Amino acid sequence: MVGEGSDAELSAEDQARSFAAKPPLQRIAIVAAGPVFNLVFAWILFMVVYMIGVPAITSKIGEVIKDKPAARAGIVTGDVVIAIAGKPVSRWDELAGAIAESGGKAIDIQVRRAGAVLGFKVTPETRKAKNLFGESVSSPAIGIVSAGDEVVDRFGPGDALVKGTAQTWNMIRLTVLSLVKLVERAIPLDTVGGPIMIAKMAGQQASEGGVSFIAFMALLSINLGVLNLLPVPILDGGHLFFFAWELIFRKPVSQKAREMAQQVGLFLLLSLMVLAFYNDIMRYFLGQG
Repeated sequence: MVGEGSDAELSAEDQARSFAAKPPLQRIAIVAAGPVFNLVFAWILFMVVYMIGVPAITSKIGEVIKDKPAARAGIVTGDVVIAIAGKPVSRWDELAGAIAESGGKAIDIQVRRAGAVLGFKVTPETRKAKNLFGESVSSPAIGIVSAGDEVVDRFGPGDALVKGTAQTWNMIRLTVLSLVKLVERAIPLDTVGGPIMIAKMAGQQASEGGVSFIAFMALLSINLGVLNLLPVPILDGGHLFFFAWELIFRKPVSQKAREMAQQVGLFLLLSLMVLAFYNDIMRYFLGQG
């Protein structure tokens, strides 16, 4: 029995204004708005973080490893690197990036020592290390360790806009790459976390200060946005795929195909939820994570 106020009793005007009656491009815009807002929200949060201030490690050297390129060139503990290959540096990430960009070729390094500026030519050597995904990679290194001196860098709105945009893009790219590595099994499935892991991490970040918590919120928002855009039926990305199909081929996906795809999508989503809860239980309640 059809109840009062059901879709069957909608006026022709209301039916014409309904979501199903809208052209594919409008439906794409409506469905994409949620995930896109997640990414925009993260972008705004990152800009706020850069305006409040982010911790950074200075380019002061805390240790020079014996018999490594820096030691052989004459660089010593306590030196502050001020330029590499003629490019000024003041932060450790700038220093590391400049060495990585050298490609193993000899580079000119300027340091400040006891008020004097000294120059050295250093040829990096190849070092084997693990990247963020646990994969073995080779990179140039000169054998120095940071002193760990920390400062807080604050930026005006213009610089915060540039840096926030770059950080948002980097996090989106890293999230997508992480998903690819997860499918390739380069990242173990037991690293997947659920709501308990999120709550634990949120608490840890909150205890470290407002900036850390805001950055964590931004990262979480990016993860939600990217996951929701995956072309998996039942997620927004799945709906966008169907609407794009309709836009290209001028006809909607058949009801039967849509129902089958959504059943597959539901199975995948439930499987992911079960895996996440299982990992949380093993990690936090049984201490096996």
